[in-house]
Amino acid sequence: MTQDIFNAIADPTRRAILALVAAQAMTPNALAEHFDSTRQGVSKHIKILAECELLKQEKVGREIYYHYNPKKMKDVDKWLEQLKKQWEKRFSQLDEVLVNLNSKKNEK
Repeated sequence: MTQDIFNAIADPTRRAILALVAAQAMTPNALAEHFDSTRQGVSKHIKILAECELLKQEKVGREIYYHYNPKKMKDVDKWLEQLKKQWEKRFSQLDEVLVNLNSKKNEK
């Protein structure tokens, strides 16, 4: 089952994992050292991030390194851009209302 990227980044532990891996590729053991949970718990988070392709695996010898995949964050960026446009439009409309109210107030 493919994980939803928005569900994946909703969890603060997974966002912390992404931040760590964005700085440098890391093994599951190295990641687990940054959290108070078990290695198995961290591995479950890694699995979810890998399923939605936010993390890519690279096997080096016996170790697996996880790398951040910034291309997948474009889905989030597109969604946020739509919201940003809506909010900018609403703020512009609010500015117009406030300017009109101010001008009516100054006319009195």
